[in-house]
Amino acid sequence: MTRSDVTFPSGDGSCAAWLYVPDDAPAPGPIIVMAHGLGGVRQMRLDAFAERFSAAGYRCLVFDYRHCGASAGEPRQLLSVRRQLEDWNSAITHARGLDGVDPDRVVIWGTSFGGGHVVRTAARDPRLAAVIAQCPFTDGLASTLALPPATTVKIGLLAVRDLLAAWRSKEPVMVPAYGDPGSTALMTAPDCVAGIEAIVPAGDDIRSDITARFGLDILRYFPGRHARKIQSPAHFAVCENDTLAPPGPTLRHVRKAPKGEVRMQPGGHFDIYVGDAFEHNVAEQLAFLARHVPTAVNER
Repeated sequence: MTRSDVTFPSGDGSCAAWLYVPDDAPAPGPIIVMAHGLGGVRQMRLDAFAERFSAAGYRCLVFDYRHCGASAGEPRQLLSVRRQLEDWNSAITHARGLDGVDPDRVVIWGTSFGGGHVVRTAARDPRLAAVIAQCPFTDGLASTLALPPATTVKIGLLAVRDLLAAWRSKEPVMVPAYGDPGSTALMTAPDCVAGIEAIVPAGDDIRSDITARFGLDILRYFPGRHARKIQSPAHFAVCENDTLAPPGPTLRHVRKAPKGEVRMQPGGHFDIYVGDAFEHNVAEQLAFLARHVPTAVNER
């Protein structure tokens, strides 16, 4: 396969992406549109998934949200549910117009917070061929309650300060995306630091802070409520010991998807990105794709 750097317009800016094209890929063929979760960028193991999908005959468009990674947008590290959903719509539109792509065989793939975005997006786009959401964020209240109350209060105060700074056109107030238990960060479960460090490439200087106002977005976001509206085949990889996207509320939501399948994955939120857990997880996703959006490779 070949991987090229591309950009596509979104809202008032543009998103940077990798485009994977398998060697001898038939045209028109399917494409998988992919993006990461809270504060994540492409380099954090999305290439590992895309390479496996590409080897199975799928084109992949793997993008960074605006304000993050290699994408445009100021201030940097601004996370916004509204803007990220707009980026998903823009990525799908771009993918449908690419040479060699069948516009009716577009799959969307999201992980963690991005898993919630694909649930919300798929509920509004019945044309999608399939949906994959792994360790999906589905319930803002459940994820907020997973934080210690004192941490939630501190983040709330920082969020208000950040909103006031934005209103006054000042520099944003930042908060760490993750940290040790007891620290003031958006993710503080015991497995967070080691889990995230395991998916960041050695030597990469990837920012780990985000604008504090995003803490209010998390509390108000319930993408799982839209699962029942998804008309496309959907695969949900739910981690049994997920401390960030608690499996109980997640299962209550995703089991309502009319054409959904749930696959429980051993371990916590970050385990499915690496090692044996990754192999088990990606094999199940490839099997789902082969059933619902097959390629010539699947049919050999």
